[in-house]
Amino acid sequence: MATRNLIMVRFRQRDMWKRIWGLGVLLLATACGSTNAGDGVPCTAIGTPVGVSVDVTHPEVVSGTIEVCWDTSCATPALELHPSSKVASTTCTGTDPDDSCGARTEPTEGMTGFANLPELPARPVTATVRLLDQSGSVLVDRQIAVSPEMVYPNGPDCPAGGPQAGISVGSDGSVTER
Repeated sequence: MATRNLIMVRFRQRDMWKRIWGLGVLLLATACGSTNAGDGVPCTAIGTPVGVSVDVTHPEVVSGTIEVCWDTSCATPALELHPSSKVASTTCTGTDPDDSCGARTEPTEGMTGFANLPELPARPVTATVRLLDQSGSVLVDRQIAVSPEMVYPNGPDCPAGGPQAGISVGSDGSVTER
């Protein structure tokens, strides 16, 4: 009789752990990679690069540097410029969620880059942009005040990802905030 009771207790313990384990897996699967804003809006764990983007339409620019200053701090993050492109055409098979869309891009005459700056504040800063041609000669050397703003990659109902600012350099060398 004691052996039978011991077997029943062990069976019940094993059955209880199976139920708890299944509940734990379900909780992990539904919580993985997302949080909810206060009103139940799903918020993913998507990251946001913090820094300054630079778009250049000046035809002779091949490289550049940027210095960003605020308060008593200055930083000179790497600024790698790459040929930019634009969407030339799009096609979609329909409007249902299971349908697919495609886009064809084509190069533009411009360059684009992003200066990663994790310590960038979400308040006005001063940026100095220096752009060079193939021979290393300075084509643009301008200072501009920009106001980094918080980016909300999941929309305004979810937490902010970090501040970003944007600078545009025209074909005539003009520098403006984007």
